[in-house]
Amino acid sequence: MPPRMKLLAECDAESLSQALKGEIENLPPGALPLERALTQGGRVEAGGVTATVISLAESETGIRARVGIFFDEIVGGCSCGDEPFAHNVFCEMQVDVDRETAEAAFTLIEE
Repeated sequence: MPPRMKLLAECDAESLSQALKGEIENLPPGALPLERALTQGGRVEAGGVTATVISLAESETGIRARVGIFFDEIVGGCSCGDEPFAHNVFCEMQVDVDRETAEAAFTLIEE
């Protein structure tokens, strides 16, 4: 089931970017397709996602935004003593939010 962006329906245009940022950062673990952005063969660290809104466009049917996502990838067995370590990752995603249902679809932007 796609995540829902509850607060966006209540926002005016000026506060939409901040509301989207907050909603993304508060999504439950696994709601974003972060596994596709891993670079070291590790796993996504649960929690700790930071989002930034790069661009945002509104229409009658919904909202489309390009967002930057910062998160940690946990890489195991590669450091001294085979202790896992955190690797900072940045990726960009497109998010489409349906105005009527508030459902959000996230797509990794691969460039």
